[in-house]
Amino acid sequence: MSPENLLAIDNGTQSVRALLFDPRGNLIARARVPFEPYYSTAPGLAEQDVQVFWDALCQACQQVWQQPGVQRESVAAVALTTQRSTIVNVDQNGNPLRPAIVWLDQRRTEGLPPIGGLWGIAFALAGASETAAYLQAEAEANWLRTYQPQIWNATYKYLFLSGYLTYRLTGRFVDSIGCQVGYVPFDYKTQRWANKWDWKWQAVPMDAAMLPDLIPPASPLGEITPQASVESGIPAGLPLIAAAADKACEVIGCGCLESHIGCLSYGTTATINTTHRRYIEVIPLIPPYPSAVPSAYTLEVQVYRGYWMVSWFKQEFGLREQTLAKQRGLETETLFEDLVKAVPPGCNGLVLQPFWSPGLRYPGPEARGAIVGFNDTHTRAHIYRAILEGLAYALREGAERTVQRSGVVIRELRVSGGGSQSDAAMQLTADIFGLPASRPHIYEASGLGAAIDAAVGAGIHPNFQTAVREMTRLGETFEPNPARQRIYDDLYHSVYLQMYPRLRPLYHALRRMAGKAGG
Repeated sequence: MSPENLLAIDNGTQSVRALLFDPRGNLIARARVPFEPYYSTAPGLAEQDVQVFWDALCQACQQVWQQPGVQRESVAAVALTTQRSTIVNVDQNGNPLRPAIVWLDQRRTEGLPPIGGLWGIAFALAGASETAAYLQAEAEANWLRTYQPQIWNATYKYLFLSGYLTYRLTGRFVDSIGCQVGYVPFDYKTQRWANKWDWKWQAVPMDAAMLPDLIPPASPLGEITPQASVESGIPAGLPLIAAAADKACEVIGCGCLESHIGCLSYGTTATINTTHRRYIEVIPLIPPYPSAVPSAYTLEVQVYRGYWMVSWFKQEFGLREQTLAKQRGLETETLFEDLVKAVPPGCNGLVLQPFWSPGLRYPGPEARGAIVGFNDTHTRAHIYRAILEGLAYALREGAERTVQRSGVVIRELRVSGGGSQSDAAMQLTADIFGLPASRPHIYEASGLGAAIDAAVGAGIHPNFQTAVREMTRLGETFEPNPARQRIYDDLYHSVYLQMYPRLRPLYHALRRMAGKAGG
């Protein structure tokens, strides 16, 4: 029998998972190796030793091979998906020159020369000069060139984590088009490195030779080298098929191949994504990201540090639940479900705007979080439910922006990520959107999406339509409750949508004051 199983490697923010799937999308074996997301040597910095990622990848794969009934010779292909926008500088031999800059890093490079020439005039006329300056300040390459010139000058290749791990697996400096999400001179419309005249080369100056060659999803990146085989146990010579970044893989792993299906990701960053064949900017100057499907786009609106707010609440206000959970041998989140159920929809008039961390143009770099409507009846439980409702409100607004720009009505939802495991979060999502909300049949949606890329690339399935049909299916579906939907609609239109425009002048004032105070 010819090999037909698929190994997906998913390098997330807190762990690496090695996942072995069959051609029907069934999970045969799974191993997870956790690691610290980052360490910080100064406020706002988030770095990690690059070897940590590779060691965790190898350990996870080796654990899969040790599981009963797993046969390495059954594997037809490998695919890799990783966290987005984590940066690795390497020398000519592929050795890291410094720790990786993790996507959670908040370093900025202020005072860079603005983009000039015709591009500068165009940005000024479009009212986008601040956006361009924000992009320049956020780019890790600009910080490295300014503050660590010796590292920058010694850099042979400037890679995302996906490109670095691809090099470790294949010995080639290549990466998937689907992984190019970050501050590099990438043309999101044509899905290739930008033309020489493009403004992105002014914004993030670098030698084009520092960037890897790009390969479309479902095409081979190379083969597993003998050295990588020794360390990971993956059979040498197996093809490594290009997949995409974790969010893009999550979209197709949830079965969201058609534009009318919205994919909500309730993870550290909460997002709503839809798959389109047309290039559409939901928010002007914020491009759609490459899909895990060749020549397609995922339109994305995100709430940065979205479900991180649940961890924040747990740390700041959840000591009681943490203590009780430990005594009862439960997960703390199980007791949080009781908090949500103890509060009626709408939280007795408490509404939260979930912008705990600012965005670029949604909502804007000046934005902050807000909770309005407090009175003496509100408790910790109200605040917790308001967090979940506020995130769903924000993503509903993102969905409406997507529909307005694309002209395609979203008719159903798939929900993945850690927050999707909460029945209460799933139900209030269905109620707030007024749409059925379904979990995918498997929690490991991003890994399954990578396996779908591998299945198409290896010829296990002839195309993405077949692969998604064969390998994905719905788990539990939550239907909207009409009475609760009416409550949420009223709050959404009467209160939530009014909050940001009315609070924005105050946010600008607070931003100025924070700047003067150095905070």
